[in-house]
Amino acid sequence: MTSIRFILLIIIFFNTASWAENNSLTVPYPNKPLRFIVPYPPGGGNDFIARVIAVRLGDVLRQQVIVDNRAGAHGIIATELTAKAPPDGHTFMLSGTGHAINPVIYKNLPYDSERDFSAVTLAAVAPNLLVIHPAVAATTVRELIGLAKANPRQLNFASVGAGGNSHLAGELFKLRANVEITHVPYRGTGPASTALLAGEVQMIFSTLPPALSQVRIGKLRAIALTSSNRSTVLPDIPTISESGLPGYEATGWWGVLAPANTPKAIVLALNTALLKVLRSEDTKVYLFKEGIEAAGGTPEQFKAHILSERQKWAKVIQDAKLKLD
Repeated sequence: MTSIRFILLIIIFFNTASWAENNSLTVPYPNKPLRFIVPYPPGGGNDFIARVIAVRLGDVLRQQVIVDNRAGAHGIIATELTAKAPPDGHTFMLSGTGHAINPVIYKNLPYDSERDFSAVTLAAVAPNLLVIHPAVAATTVRELIGLAKANPRQLNFASVGAGGNSHLAGELFKLRANVEITHVPYRGTGPASTALLAGEVQMIFSTLPPALSQVRIGKLRAIALTSSNRSTVLPDIPTISESGLPGYEATGWWGVLAPANTPKAIVLALNTALLKVLRSEDTKVYLFKEGIEAAGGTPEQFKAHILSERQKWAKVIQDAKLKLD
């Protein structure tokens, strides 16, 4: 009987030690500069949001937050890098729609999108803006659809990478409008925007930050928003849904992921710091000027959001017969 009690005490001791290790901070956090991985090059919406957060997060945590742009392969390079980083809370990434849909499109990812990551928080949400080159003879969604139907496969739409939100927004548009337009992928928002400005492509479903500046100076024409409701930043721009395609919606989002096995206490500490940043008036105003809404929430809520987005876009991917590997 004594030996059984002794064994039970040992089991309780190790279970308690394990819980303490995963649910309390045993060392100061953070204790060195933090690495914020971004899966796209500088100049796009992803990079903009990451840098807004990084500066303010550094102030909250009293450590430098270094933005590390690792573009390529629709975010797979950056995501794999994050998955294999030490799970100590000093490396995390800005994820987006691509993280939710990559497992649907690609058969052989070098990571498991659920098992290899710890959700931290949803950081921001924003509609895409359907913009066209001024040479395109259309000022409304209906006119654009008419032009596309009259000229099958003659209109090209750019994306910031195959399988991303800007790509799927275009595929959803094709399916709902029953038009044949050609997808042209680029490595990030900067190259895609440059191609549109040069007239190499005729349209793009762009995040707001890079598109707004060009629309405001007249180099691009804004046609409609991809959200279900109008934006307070662009109140005069209609949604695609109200412009002839009822129910159309393709909202972009960004969130923070850390490597799997990051201690729960560190995930919660990082979540708390990020929420302080995202809920500050300074951050909200700065993002709002670019048409982006600061978000927030628990790690569990963000994990559920990712799963919901995956289910939402799986049908679009199936109907569009997308296969990228």
